[in-house]
Amino acid sequence: MTQFVSNDPLPEANIGLVGHVDHGKTTLTNALSGKWTDTHSEELKRGITIRLGYADITVRQCSDGTYTVKDSCSDGSEPETVRSISLVDAPGHETLMANVLSGAAIMDGALLMVAANEEVPQPQTREHLAALDKVGIDNVIVVQNKIDLVDEEAATENYRQIKDFLQGSIAEDAPIIPISAQHETNIDVLLQTIEDTIPTPERDADADPKMLIARSFDVNKPGTPPKDLRGGVVGGSLQRGTIEVGDTIEICPGYQDDGKWKTLETTVKSVIHGNRQVDQGRPGGLLGIETDLDPALTKSDNLAGNTLGLKGKVPSVRNQLTIDVDLMDRAVGSEDADEIQNIKENEPLLLTTGTGKTSGVVTTAGNPITVDLKLPVCAEEGDRVAISRRFASRWRLIGGGRVRD
Repeated sequence: MTQFVSNDPLPEANIGLVGHVDHGKTTLTNALSGKWTDTHSEELKRGITIRLGYADITVRQCSDGTYTVKDSCSDGSEPETVRSISLVDAPGHETLMANVLSGAAIMDGALLMVAANEEVPQPQTREHLAALDKVGIDNVIVVQNKIDLVDEEAATENYRQIKDFLQGSIAEDAPIIPISAQHETNIDVLLQTIEDTIPTPERDADADPKMLIARSFDVNKPGTPPKDLRGGVVGGSLQRGTIEVGDTIEICPGYQDDGKWKTLETTVKSVIHGNRQVDQGRPGGLLGIETDLDPALTKSDNLAGNTLGLKGKVPSVRNQLTIDVDLMDRAVGSEDADEIQNIKENEPLLLTTGTGKTSGVVTTAGNPITVDLKLPVCAEEGDRVAISRRFASRWRLIGGGRVRD
């Protein structure tokens, strides 16, 4: 099993694994990290990813030029550390598309998983690629998984289907890497392609911190004595700035009290970055922040979708969004792609900005549109928004936009 050791560098980039259900996202995450990210009881029971999964890995290079995540090379020598990254395993099932969009908000690049033993594209293959486009992720690698289940002729035909599918998309020129995640075949080539294709982005560590919360937890075991209880934990990614132990922070939009939304104020008790405790969390990779909040507030992802910053310096809480809209030609995610009609007044929409998800009703149509929100979000001018419309019983991605003040 791959281990994350104490002298490894802190993770500096987030790479998402997206694609159709059962195309190997969680299996590849396990092959790279030694961690099975489906830990929720329903995930284990149903064999699918429901919530975002996280795992950290360190990419290393051996003297012969090959890449590995192991701490020794095939000849027994010690490899040179290249960098550490965080993996975000996103759910593939169509009913969980909003979770994919939330996860995409913290990704710096993505691995689009495609099964070599199925026709291309499958519905969520198409929808996830469109989602990456609308949230602005253009560093994409296509991973042609399960090559152990097909012969050379079938793998070649599947490759042709992938190339045809990518034509005209943000991933038109993306590398396509054949692998078997189950048997850990060609993982070294995939790691080299990650290093060549998905660089660490520049981030402003001196700006006011802004962290997108994607998960939240109660880490206390049942029966823990009151004196030993730990405060609530939130997990996500710093987009900018730094967070230090002892900082007074604010979480917005927070919680609802007597019909009004109130931000949460708390203190940073500890910071986990790269699977170890640090004094300061920095942008890049995924963070866990222990607070002095009542863990009942953070259990079961209760605070997922919130934004964290220093007290008095969080983005505005908005009950209404004005959005400059860019609609797609056709809805994706189903076999019969419907032509996208213009957004109309009084139409209900599902919006995802950052890791926050909310529904709302259009009060002003045209471009920009104005949407009154059912649940508030914290957002800044220029933040990206993914827009979904209901088709029959499902929400389908129809476009994106940016928040306007």
